[in-house]
Amino acid sequence: MSLVGFTAVATVTLLLCVMTGPDRDDLDEFYTGYGSLSPMRNGLAIAGDYISAASVLGTGGVIALFGHDGVVLALSTALSLMLLMFLLAEPLRNAGRFTMGDALARRMPGRGVRMTACAVTLAALLPLMLVQLAGTGQLLAFVLGFSGETLQTGCIIGLGVLMIGYAAIGGMKGTALIQILKIVMLLGSGLVVAALILHCFDWDPGALFDAAADNSGAGPAFLNSGLQFAGGPHPDADMISAQLTVVLGGACLPHVTMRMYTASSARQVRRSMSWAVSGVALFVLVVTVIGFGATALVGRSVIAGIDPQGNTAYLLGSQAAFGARVSTAETFLFTTVTTAVFLTLLASVGGMILACANSLAHDLFAARVQEMSPRREMTLARVCALAVGVPAIVLATLVQHRSLQPLVTLSFCLGASAIAPALVYGLFWRRYTRAGLLSTLIGGSLAVLLLMPGTNLVSGSPVSAFPEADFNWFPFTTTGLVSIPLGFACGWLGTMLSGRRTAQEQRRHYEAVEGWILAGAVRRGD
Repeated sequence: MSLVGFTAVATVTLLLCVMTGPDRDDLDEFYTGYGSLSPMRNGLAIAGDYISAASVLGTGGVIALFGHDGVVLALSTALSLMLLMFLLAEPLRNAGRFTMGDALARRMPGRGVRMTACAVTLAALLPLMLVQLAGTGQLLAFVLGFSGETLQTGCIIGLGVLMIGYAAIGGMKGTALIQILKIVMLLGSGLVVAALILHCFDWDPGALFDAAADNSGAGPAFLNSGLQFAGGPHPDADMISAQLTVVLGGACLPHVTMRMYTASSARQVRRSMSWAVSGVALFVLVVTVIGFGATALVGRSVIAGIDPQGNTAYLLGSQAAFGARVSTAETFLFTTVTTAVFLTLLASVGGMILACANSLAHDLFAARVQEMSPRREMTLARVCALAVGVPAIVLATLVQHRSLQPLVTLSFCLGASAIAPALVYGLFWRRYTRAGLLSTLIGGSLAVLLLMPGTNLVSGSPVSAFPEADFNWFPFTTTGLVSIPLGFACGWLGTMLSGRRTAQEQRRHYEAVEGWILAGAVRRGD
């Protein structure tokens, strides 16, 4: 039934992309869908882009293995989207048009800014794409019961081609409909499973938490802070670093911020974000119950034995909620759960490929040509989807049998250390200069890329990407506690070194567009 469900979803979603994709050479239709989605649908699409397969499987696994620390991680994801809603959503919508490069170049025009923004977009999203694609093979192997490496590789290649089709054919509107379908299926099936788990414990959350602690092997520590980072030299600082990275980096990733440009007005983006935050808050509640339910019903040791990262906990908890005797209705429900996770994998990568392709076509290539026709730029965007997707597929087949947690962490660290400081400074600091912007993007990215190989996620641990090696020298699991301040400091230092005259010129230029950015006084593109 799972195979039938997967095939049906792949067929229906591809058909939706064909039916809703742009039918003429119009850049606004391809990049933003003309802002034609209602606030509710756009909000669900934002939530769909934000809740990736890494969020579903990874967060569920952390909750199942580490209890309290996993719940804090889940709450941090919701807090990150709220930060985007209150601080950046409206200015981004007003300043940008199609890509993050548009938003940054609104006050600092130039190819250098666009090229750097494009490079950071690719660097931040490619690791997440690899995680989703490699996870596809693992998911199908777990659900369908096969273990052959050739079959897993075949699944990655086939589904990768399908995801490229989503981005190239459907554009923004087509991928939005897939995200909406995904979030509805994911939350709908998750709510039913969460209700079944609570029913097993007589609707008493306290009993659920106590049973999870008893079956975790960690005792009361499972319900207290610090279990996840207990083996590190500085557990408290390590946890702060991880949460800071998620809060600042999660919602600033380019495939999420590009959804801000699909709103037709400031009021629409506020209403869309309200729907998105509500959807993510509901997801946090669902994944918390299912994660604790997996530990309570299956056991922490069993979950860790199947996958040391706990990525199968969400499915194991769903399976255990039905008990020993499974009816036809429960089989159908479990198939719906697995199909929803499968669709999450498809939609997440489709949105990321679209964000990368848009940035390549619009920021890197179209910016070099004074008058590039819409037809040519749309063709270029579709070719770029292929150019991004094929290397991602190849790399995913190479890393599928290693721990993928460093790649997830790398993306969030780049979002928090390079993109978040650039957006905050670029949208709100009047003195901010082009040199400061480039220093932020390049300095923040280099800090992450230099520090990340030294973490215990890469080596020095049995569950690291290279368990046989040990070149671990950085004391924290994530780089955020060091790289985020460095990203902001690079932007400040670059601006200060630009000179007073440059800063004054930039202040005057910002004041000329301040009404556009902060209040939407003039519609973008006018």
